[in-house]
Amino acid sequence: MRQMTQFNDTSSLLAFLKSRKSASAKAMTGPGPSDEQLKAMLSLAVRVPDHGKLAPWRFISFTGEARAKAGEKFAARWKELHPEHGEDSLAFMKGFLMRAPAVVAVVSKAAPHPKIPVWEQQMSAGAVAFNLELAAFAHGFDATWITDWVAYDEVAKAAIGLAAGEQLAGLIFIGKASAPLEDRPRPDVDQLLTAWSG
Repeated sequence: MRQMTQFNDTSSLLAFLKSRKSASAKAMTGPGPSDEQLKAMLSLAVRVPDHGKLAPWRFISFTGEARAKAGEKFAARWKELHPEHGEDSLAFMKGFLMRAPAVVAVVSKAAPHPKIPVWEQQMSAGAVAFNLELAAFAHGFDATWITDWVAYDEVAKAAIGLAAGEQLAGLIFIGKASAPLEDRPRPDVDQLLTAWSG
């Protein structure tokens, strides 16, 4: 089911939130967003809570041949980490970012600050990542948020441009779903909510 592409009123926003689903990176195709559309999405993504107005995040985009070049670096690192793995595994790593026409790395630049805890800065990066997904849906695309091993390997992160101390909050894959988006069971809010009574 295609996501709603615009919100004309409160009811359409509620309908969208009730039906929001992540796409599968394994079942994504083109076309992807134009440069102009991607910049518009990022302009919406940054409209998140940001204590102290630090903007403790940044973006790295992968489109066109850049996806394959990054995949080569991932495969080379994977081979170092897992020399026992065969060509199929390496081929998967080479094509890791090729599954969507556009991929955006959301980079957390959280750092010690005299007033703003690092944790609050990291949560802001998470909000940016999810807001980018929502912005992609609002522009008529499908999206999913993935981390995988590359988010936790210092060599892989450095290979795609992260500096020492930066964290990869996630990779946002953006394109068109090539299969219907499947829902999954959602938590029961009654099991999660505690009404504090003092």
